[in-house]
Amino acid sequence: MAALALPRSILWLHGRRDRNRRRIALTFDDGPDAMTSEYLDLLARLHVRATFFLVGEKAAREPGLVREYRRAGHDVGGHGWSHDPFSRMSADRLRDELARTESALGAVEGRFRFVRPPRGAISLGSLVQIAAAGYTTVLWSLDSDDCRARDPSVVERRVGPNAIRPGDVVLLHELQPWTIEALPPIVTSLRRGGYELVTLSELME
Repeated sequence: MAALALPRSILWLHGRRDRNRRRIALTFDDGPDAMTSEYLDLLARLHVRATFFLVGEKAAREPGLVREYRRAGHDVGGHGWSHDPFSRMSADRLRDELARTESALGAVEGRFRFVRPPRGAISLGSLVQIAAAGYTTVLWSLDSDDCRARDPSVVERRVGPNAIRPGDVVLLHELQPWTIEALPPIVTSLRRGGYELVTLSELME
């Protein structure tokens, strides 16, 4: 795909493949929702800071939860206003989706402003529009497949030390009890494998 040759300031898939610094980022799509507080409580108990890509219209309904992500030290990025694929939108509609989502999420602190296109659907035109709005498009390098595999043990294997590589950006989702169940053994096994779990902005640095 031609887009994959774009500069990392435009499209980002993974961090450095540095075996001497085994860092990975857990990322969660599609919140906030009814299970957000449970996710945040569990990650706090596990001492993990992660990255959440939030749907704008959901975030606008739950400003308190948006604040909770940040208060817990997690990174927050946009995941579209409506969760419709960016690749099918006109330029005007995409700009509107980005602006409305930014308004719902509030100002982003730090160097990096990132967006994950719903369903990972991208086109060269949408990448250009996102970059022109001042964002980096972030996809992933390891899919946990937790939106299809509802067995926690399957999700755990997909994100275990034998499957992961330094620099990986791991795709996970909110509103899924099997993902919550898989998280403690995932975190334990990754740490035993020598991996450090960081936010996306830390990985990008």
